[in-house]
Amino acid sequence: MTELYTLHRTDDEIGPLIVLENKEIRMLSFGDNDEQSKLLKATPHIPQHTYLQAMLLVLLFIKPKRVIILGLGGGGLIHALRQFDTGIKVTAVELRASVIEIAKRFFQLPIGKKLSLVHQDAAHFLEEKDHKKADVIFADIYGADGVDESQLSDSFISNASMMLKSDGYLVLNCWKEHSQNRELLSLLQAHFAEVRACLTGGGNWVVIAGKVTRDISASALKTNAQQLSQKLDFQLGRSLTRFDIWQ
Repeated sequence: MTELYTLHRTDDEIGPLIVLENKEIRMLSFGDNDEQSKLLKATPHIPQHTYLQAMLLVLLFIKPKRVIILGLGGGGLIHALRQFDTGIKVTAVELRASVIEIAKRFFQLPIGKKLSLVHQDAAHFLEEKDHKKADVIFADIYGADGVDESQLSDSFISNASMMLKSDGYLVLNCWKEHSQNRELLSLLQAHFAEVRACLTGGGNWVVIAGKVTRDISASALKTNAQQLSQKLDFQLGRSLTRFDIWQ
């Protein structure tokens, strides 16, 4: 890969925010050796991280009209969802005002009537419940040191569940170490009828928890994934092979 150079840098009360780029890509970093978001300039709708690709497996089970994204980053999920369906109403909640400004300025964020950007702590946003119920909530709350443990708490998962429609889904981006976290699994099972998960090639553990049980065979999932891959413009096959019921 061509060497990256610093396009923009700022600091807030939490720490640095650095935008790096070369001819092909643009990247958001929160510190040394940290890669929060990566965007391919020519095709911003194609996720460059395997965990984002895995999070989109939720679209195999539901065609959302309204989603909530907790943790904006460079807006990779928003780009992919716009590719899937331009009509989805997206609310993205981000703790750091500078991240919102950087996403708008440097990451081609698709601003419009269907996108609401909220500057707020994600846990507080869920606690307030001052939002229409969503079909899908994506939780991708990371700092320079990794996953924010608050998104694995009982209160967070409970409040997220209450913010979902009766057939909705919660999608969590975790570390692979969380695949051994039986307490987390029990919390999810207390609020959701079905919990699936996927270990990504990048060391993340992506959890997709649904309010209802979907009895879909492996062959049907594979067929649906092929169709979804065409719509999203990248292959979901690699993530699907690692995707199963978490039990």
